[in-house]
Amino acid sequence: MSLFRKITVHATENAVEYVDGRFARVLPPGRHPYGRRTRHVRVPMLDRVTTLAPQEVPTADGLTVRVTLAVRWRVAEPRTFLESAADAFDVVHLAAQVALRDALADAEVEAVVRGGRRLLAAAAVAPAAAAASTVGIEVRDVVVKDVILPSDVRSAYAALATARLHGAAQLEAARAETAALRSLANGARLLDDHPALARLRLVQALPAGAKVELVAPEAH
Repeated sequence: MSLFRKITVHATENAVEYVDGRFARVLPPGRHPYGRRTRHVRVPMLDRVTTLAPQEVPTADGLTVRVTLAVRWRVAEPRTFLESAADAFDVVHLAAQVALRDALADAEVEAVVRGGRRLLAAAAVAPAAAAASTVGIEVRDVVVKDVILPSDVRSAYAALATARLHGAAQLEAARAETAALRSLANGARLLDDHPALARLRLVQALPAGAKVELVAPEAH
């Protein structure tokens, strides 16, 4: 009877092996023998996306915005991931949230509205990645899913956007009217300079079947 058993580690995972409670080795995908008093902990190695709980954060101008982050990450070092913290991702979570608060502390609401997603995500990536490296995690990306403004601020921005659209519509209407008047003025000047053309336009404007009596111009 063989003293060794075998464990199959699948392609999407690693297995951390402990013998008598002590770390022994990290097993990559494949089939591996192991002896008595051995325990294995399987660690998924696929990318994961974790959405952090929404956080209400004050901005530089004293308002509060509600921001939701999502982190794309994977396990880089299985042993460190298991042994460094009770929940390794909590370390990344905390670092990302603190970085978010620091970024918003220096930003006004208008800056957040105009380019907030890129601004906040960029501010959170480096701190989250640095914290992740201490617990065996690799942060692939940080994305800002939602930036929710207070209701009164949303109403104010909606009113401002509506006013801008109305102003743009009125400006376009004025430009069209000016162009039409300019065209009419040019047409009237052309008819004054060419009486025959004016008579031709009059004939073209008459309904079908109408008779026109031509009067010869008076001799001077």
